[in-house]
Amino acid sequence: MLADQLAKTLAAHKRVIQARNRQLVHRARHDMRDWRVKRRERTRQLIELGGLIAKAELIDLTDDDRAVILGLLIEAAAKLKSENRDQQLLLWRRRGARAFAQNQLAERP
Repeated sequence: MLADQLAKTLAAHKRVIQARNRQLVHRARHDMRDWRVKRRERTRQLIELGGLIAKAELIDLTDDDRAVILGLLIEAAAKLKSENRDQQLLLWRRRGARAFAQNQLAERP
């Protein structure tokens, strides 16, 4: 009898904790304070940029050597600071657009 009451109390306590956790998650998702919104946007941007690095196969090609990946990005930034900036952007934009188009065709059933 006492064991049954204890089990019921523990189960009720567990349900209350789960309900509180759901409420906290809901509140966090819908928190529209300016700094929270900016943080979410920045996080999404960083995730998307990391996805582009993966899509370009830089992780596999460099054996996940982050110093090499950073070096590649610094090299690209240096090219963008040169006189041929517009030409380089055009070239990279075309390559990127082709890669996106090929990826979309490959994903279709």
